[in-house]
Amino acid sequence: MRVIAWLVEGTWPACVDAVRAHAPHDAEVVLLHVSGPDVPGVAHGAFAGLLGRGHRERDPGGLLEALEGGSATGILDAAAARLGRPCARAERSGRVEREVVAAAEGADLLVVARDGDRSRLGPRSLGPAVRFAVDHAPCPVLLVWPEPAPGLATIPPPPPQHH
Repeated sequence: MRVIAWLVEGTWPACVDAVRAHAPHDAEVVLLHVSGPDVPGVAHGAFAGLLGRGHRERDPGGLLEALEGGSATGILDAAAARLGRPCARAERSGRVEREVVAAAEGADLLVVARDGDRSRLGPRSLGPAVRFAVDHAPCPVLLVWPEPAPGLATIPPPPPQHH
């Protein structure tokens, strides 16, 4: 059995705990972190367009890319320690939702954490990237709450009846 745990800043402990609780001990576990191009790309563009024509050495986008890589390594290291068993680590970059789906190719389970409005039950508890991964994953998905789930009273009311 091959299990992919998608690790995101702030919610990764819930994914690791779900793997510990639900994946067989002999499962091949892959801890996955995906860095999106958004922040460094915006910094590169803003610098080139507004500030830095002719001064590439001052472009902050490279620094942001390096910081993002360090953050990924820190999350993967902490997650591996929390998991407490052998695992592989994978770092990818690109469109986050598409990279997660591609990484899940051939997997038996993808573990992801809710990333939207977690104060109530309902579809808004999933952000766009998690929604995409849930809808397009080529394997079963275990969707976890990063903290205790809200009560049933938080379910949005049904839409009004049309007669």
